[in-house]
Amino acid sequence: MCIILLFWSNMFTFNSHIKLAAINFKTHTTMRNRTRFNVQKAILIGLIIQLTFLLDSFGQTKAEKIDELMRLYNEYGQFNGSVLVAENGKVIFKKGFGMANMEWEVPNQPDTKHRLGSVTKQFTAMLILQLVEEGKLNLNVPITTYLPDYPKETGDIITIHHLLTHTSGIPNFTSFPNYQKDISINKFNPDAIIKIFADSSLQFKPGEKFSYSNSGYLVLGAIIEKVTGKSYEQIIHENILNPLKMNNTGYDHHETILKNRASGYENKYRNADYIDMSVPYSAGALYSTVEDLYLWDQALYNETLLSSNTRDLLFKPYIKTMGESYGYGWIVGKKPIGNTGDSVKVISHSGGINGFNTSIQRIPSDKHLIVLLNNTGGAALSEINTAIISILYGTSYEMPKKSVAFSVLDVIMENGLTSGLEHFEMIKNSENCSLKEDELNSVGYILLNADKVAEAIEVFKLNVEAFPKSGNVYDSLGEAYLVDGNEKLAIVNYKKSLEIDPTNSNAKNVLKKLGVN
Repeated sequence: MCIILLFWSNMFTFNSHIKLAAINFKTHTTMRNRTRFNVQKAILIGLIIQLTFLLDSFGQTKAEKIDELMRLYNEYGQFNGSVLVAENGKVIFKKGFGMANMEWEVPNQPDTKHRLGSVTKQFTAMLILQLVEEGKLNLNVPITTYLPDYPKETGDIITIHHLLTHTSGIPNFTSFPNYQKDISINKFNPDAIIKIFADSSLQFKPGEKFSYSNSGYLVLGAIIEKVTGKSYEQIIHENILNPLKMNNTGYDHHETILKNRASGYENKYRNADYIDMSVPYSAGALYSTVEDLYLWDQALYNETLLSSNTRDLLFKPYIKTMGESYGYGWIVGKKPIGNTGDSVKVISHSGGINGFNTSIQRIPSDKHLIVLLNNTGGAALSEINTAIISILYGTSYEMPKKSVAFSVLDVIMENGLTSGLEHFEMIKNSENCSLKEDELNSVGYILLNADKVAEAIEVFKLNVEAFPKSGNVYDSLGEAYLVDGNEKLAIVNYKKSLEIDPTNSNAKNVLKKLGVN
């Protein structure tokens, strides 16, 4: 409306000038009058073109807004992968950003295959409920009913329901100190990998509280195999992937030649650490595309895979965790719609595995879907999801800002630590940049994994200075000092981490190993 009023105001002023000119110059020749008319016509055309341009910018489609948003995230080095957004069940946007393979400069596309990480868990949960519906499983009996060799002391009090909801108390084996060096790189069969944690003491009484555990979902995979007599890979194809024609989804194997598979990177500076895909198994070994995950989403609205009554068990909020609730392989919660104060129910799950982080967000009330598959690890997918939800509902949203952390990383890698620290001081308070604890922490670990220990320590110190009330920043600095062989400073920082966050079990375990009570 303001633009239209401006347009007519300009035209009124213009016409007034024309009338005044006619009074003052009525003796001029016809040729000059014609010239004056041509000037008026040219200005009018210019104003119409300007008005059209402004109206077009205000009439930008949702797909165009998403494209602009994701282009900036990619330009700022904060997203590299594939995106799909559906509105009311219909795809309105799908596109790849950045490189699927940086060495050969192969671009990401909608059909690029990405490792899913923990997004796999929702498929495992679906297989379990299919077996329940077939009468082959009972959610509420001890898991030793199906795995008689599982230690009875714990197996007799843990149920499938506990495993599905992360309330079993089984410790998460990916948090074990020797996971990276001794477990993740080796090949295991399901029985062998379960033995790694099966004899461990439970963290709490089953059903008592929530604690995310990849271990529990490995046990679910073993139960599926035991009951069906088939491999997890085979049964997931037969029961889910083939019926839905998800031809670009499967169990990832490092040795398999897989067309259109994305490589995983830590930021853009190094290839991700190797992981044998027998280790994540039924907790995180699948790969897929954004297009296939759209097929999966659509199937969750009908009875192709499960009856509606059984399917609803997937999305029932069983136990609360950090303001949200956990169902069976899904997180159930609410997400804000811009700055309106309103929110919308979202059923979602994220995933992370060496070099990849992923997210699927479903809004069943309107059949909206957001799928983000990133192959540089650590992208701010939650932030991106918040913006896209706002776009879908036509409200305001924030555009990305340049990351202070990753900008500093670029300078360190190119020009050294001194230049990086100077650059940090120069941009840390800039309105055009954002300083985030998790990003600075990620940069520290990127440097640590690249054997740049001195540089990592300095970045973690920057994080401590910027976020002194976070226990996690001291924990990370302590780890860096430990890698550097400085146990004295490591102990100081682990103690500080525990002082701020007494629940930090990692700091407790490390201090215990260092002989500190």
